Amino acid sequence: MSVFSRKRSGRVVIDTARLLLRPPRIEDFEAWAKLRRESRKFLVPWEPAWAADHLSSRAFRNRITWVERNLESGDALPLFLETRGDGQLIGGITLSNIRRQPAMAATVGYWVGEPFARNGYMTEALTALREHAFNVLDLSRLEAGCLPENAASRRLLERCMFKYEGVAQAYLQIDGRWRNHVLYAALRADRRGRVED
Repeated sequence: MSVFSRKRSGRVVIDTARLLLRPPRIEDFEAWAKLRRESRKFLVPWEPAWAADHLSSRAFRNRITWVERNLESGDALPLFLETRGDGQLIGGITLSNIRRQPAMAATVGYWVGEPFARNGYMTEALTALREHAFNVLDLSRLEAGCLPENAASRRLLERCMFKYEGVAQAYLQIDGRWRNHVLYAALRADRRGRVED
């Protein structure tokens, strides 16, 4: 797959065959709220419990403030997925908890709206983000976790060259309960076991 990373208005943009991965903007609120609202039943079983104001413009403005702060600090890379051509918002993917020396690692989280699930979009996005993390951000390890029964997410991670590493007990609160997660990681191939001077 061909992946191209560039900066637009000082921000990272990742191009793939069908998608543009770019930071969320305040003007995305209506499309984001509509997609999340229409996909609620599809998303809620796999996500932390939504706050009462989850879909409000105020909560979205707070998210954008978080995005701006993390892009500036380099602690996270939150991106929305939009289709090339028509610019339709279809989901999001975030590289968070970015750690530099000695770990050179980060955590990946993602979601896709129900109408766009099972079309290969998230495989395309996660593969592109993995390549960006290794080749542009110079990271060595990406980590991801999902509920053990989330077969679709497990297949996605395995397709994108993440390897199963184990189970984390009571890892995250999902849909209001502390839940175990299966953990996966992708490693940059040229650094396995090597320490650079």
